[in-house]
Amino acid sequence: MDVIDETAQVLASLRGVWDEVEVDELDHALQAGRRAADDDADDELVLASVLHDVGHSPVVLTDPSVHHEDAAQEWLTARFGARVGWLAGAHVEAKQYLAATDEDYARALSPTSVSSLAYQGGALATSSRTGHVWWPDALRLRRYDDAAKVPGAQALSIDEALDVARRVARR
Repeated sequence: MDVIDETAQVLASLRGVWDEVEVDELDHALQAGRRAADDDADDELVLASVLHDVGHSPVVLTDPSVHHEDAAQEWLTARFGARVGWLAGAHVEAKQYLAATDEDYARALSPTSVSSLAYQGGALATSSRTGHVWWPDALRLRRYDDAAKVPGAQALSIDEALDVARRVARR
C-alpha cells in the first residue's frame, strides 16, 4: 500500500472516534487542516494539522500505553518527514505551554481539553521543544487544533487533505 492510500485509510478510521464531545476525530482533523490552509500555512504545517491526532486511529495506535502524540510523530515522520512528525508530536506540549503562559488561551480551552490537559501533566511554562526552530509552527498548529471542534464548521475535504499529502510526499 502506498503512503497516500495508507493515509486515506487512516483518515477514514477516524470517523466515529471521539475525543471531543462535539466532533469526531475525522471532522476535527479536516477542520484543523482548513484553519491552517486559511492561515496560509505551508503544506507541511497543513498536513501536520490534519494528521496531528492520527495517534487516536485504531490503525496507528496499536499499543495503548503509547501517548497519541508520540504514535502520531512516529507514524508521520516515517511517511512525511521529520518536520510533519515533529509538529504533530509537539501539539500536546504546545497546549501545556500556552495554558501556562497565556491566560486567555487557558480560559478558552474546551472542557475536554481542560480534562486532557490534567491527564497530560498540566500546564508547563517550559518545554524541551520551546527553543526549536519549528516551535512557533507547533504553537500555530495548537491553535488550529483548538479551533477545530465546531459541528458543521468549514473543513478540508478528504481529497484536499490527500492532495496536500501527495505534495509533501513528493518532496
